[in-house]
Amino acid sequence: MSSVLDKKEKNTVEFTMTVSAEAFKAAMDQSFKKNVKKITLPGFRKGKAPRKLIEKAYGEAVFYDDAIDMVFPAEYEAAIKELAIEPVDVPKLDVKEIGSDKDLVMTISVTVKPEFELGEYKGIKLDEINHTVSDEDVDKELAQKQERNARLVTIEDRAVKEGDIANINFEGFVDGVAFPGGKGENYDLTIGSGQFIPGFEEQIVGKNIGEEFDVNVSFPEEYHAEDLKGKPAVFKVKVNSIQYKEMPELDDEFAKDVSEFDTLDALKADIRAKLEEQAAKTTLQEKENAVIDKLVDSTKIDVPECMVDTRIENIIRENNMRMAQQGMSFDQYLSFMGSNLDQFKTMMRPNALKQVKANLILEAIVKAEAFEITDEAVDAKVVEMAEMYHMEADKLKANLQEQDVANIKEDMKMEKAVVLLVENAKWSKPRAKSTTKAAADEKPAATKTTKSTAAKSTTAKTTKSTAAKSTTKTTKATAEKAEKAPAKKKTETKKAVKEDKPEVE
Repeated sequence: MSSVLDKKEKNTVEFTMTVSAEAFKAAMDQSFKKNVKKITLPGFRKGKAPRKLIEKAYGEAVFYDDAIDMVFPAEYEAAIKELAIEPVDVPKLDVKEIGSDKDLVMTISVTVKPEFELGEYKGIKLDEINHTVSDEDVDKELAQKQERNARLVTIEDRAVKEGDIANINFEGFVDGVAFPGGKGENYDLTIGSGQFIPGFEEQIVGKNIGEEFDVNVSFPEEYHAEDLKGKPAVFKVKVNSIQYKEMPELDDEFAKDVSEFDTLDALKADIRAKLEEQAAKTTLQEKENAVIDKLVDSTKIDVPECMVDTRIENIIRENNMRMAQQGMSFDQYLSFMGSNLDQFKTMMRPNALKQVKANLILEAIVKAEAFEITDEAVDAKVVEMAEMYHMEADKLKANLQEQDVANIKEDMKMEKAVVLLVENAKWSKPRAKSTTKAAADEKPAATKTTKSTAAKSTTAKTTKSTAAKSTTKTTKATAEKAEKAPAKKKTETKKAVKEDKPEVE
C-alpha cells in the first residue's frame, strides 16, 4: 500500500510505502531459511542454530536486508502503478518502521519522467530537403567500381609517383622520442589519398625501392591527440615495394565482368536506380531529423541528469559491441584516438540530451494521438526482423516474450509519430541537393584506412529519436538467442538500513 505522494524539485517524487506485518513476517521467515545455513553459534552445528537464539545473539535485524529485498520489488511495482508515476532511476528507500510483527513502513524517493507542455507539432515550417541523383553521381560510382576492379601491377624499374601504392615501413619521432601509434610495417599507402598528415605522402614521391629516408612534417593544430597538436615530427621511412592500379576499360565487357548486366548502359541504369533509392532514404531521414530537431529546440523540458547518463551508457554499450566485432574494446579505440571514456562522455552529453528530449516528445505525441498497433502489424514487423537476422519468422515469434511484443508495439507507435510529423510539416519550395552516396550493395573504396569506422555513429547527428528506430534493437537478444528465454527484469534498490595499425592522420 502506498500513499502521501509528494513532488519535490528536479523531477523527484517521494511517497510512503507500507508492507503489511503479515507479508513482512513471511519474508522474514524466508530470510531466516536462506541465511541460517551460513550462521554458526557455539554449541550448535553450522546451520542448526535456533532462530530465537540467533536473533538474541545478533538481533533480528540480521534478517532485515534479505526480507526487504524479497518484498520490495512487487510492492514497489504495485505502488508506482497505483500512483501512476514513471520512474527513470533506481529508487532510494528509507526504512521508517520495521520488525517481524510490525508493518514495514518505508519512504521512497525516486526520479520520474519530467512533465512538460507539448506545443503544436503539426504544421511545423521547415526548408524543403530533396536529394537528387546527377549524371556525375552515376559516373563517380562507376569510377569506384572501375577502381575496385583494377589490376595491381608491380613496379621495379622506377621511383614512386602520384597514384602509386607504396608499401612502406615507418616510425615517427617527436623531439627524438617515438610516440604511440606512429609505427607501421609493410603498410600500403596510396600516394595522394590523404591518409597521413599533410606533407607526408608528397615526400614519398621520387623515392626508390629499398631507399631509407626521413620525412619531416608537423602535426595539424586540430590533431586529435593533445600531446601531438602542432608538433614537428620526423618519420624514418623505407620503401619496400611499389605498385599501381591498371584500370579496366569501361565497356560492355566490363559490365559483364562486374555485374549481371550485358551492357554498360544497363549497369549505369542499375547504378542510378540504387543511388536514387539511397537518395530517397537520405531525404526522408534528414526530414525526420529536421522536424524532430525543430521540436526539440522549441520544447522546454527539464530533463533529469540520470536520463542523460543512462543514454550515454547505452551509447557506450552499443559502441563496445561494434568494436568487439572488430577485435578491440571501445577503450582501446578511444586511446588510439587520443581520448578517454570521460572525455567521450563529456563530448556525447549534448547529443544524449537531445535524444532524450526527442524521445520524451515523441512519447507525448503517441499519447496525444492515441496510436494503436494491430497484432497483424506486429506480425509483419516480426517477419521484417526475421529477415534482418536471417532466421525463420515463426521461430523468432515463438521466442518473443510478452514484454518483447509490448516493446515492439511501443516502438512502432513512435515510428508512427515520426511519420505524422514529417507528413504534416510545411516544407518550403524544393531546394535540390545532389547525393554521391554509394549504391546500397556497394561500399566505396576506403580513403582513410587507418581509422576505424565502428564508432562513427557516436559523433554523427543524433537528434533523431533512437526509440523511433529501435524496433530491431528491442528483440535483438531474442533473435540472437532464439532458444533462450529473455531474463526477467530485476528491481534494484538503495537501502538506508545496513547496508596495430597506426593512427597517423
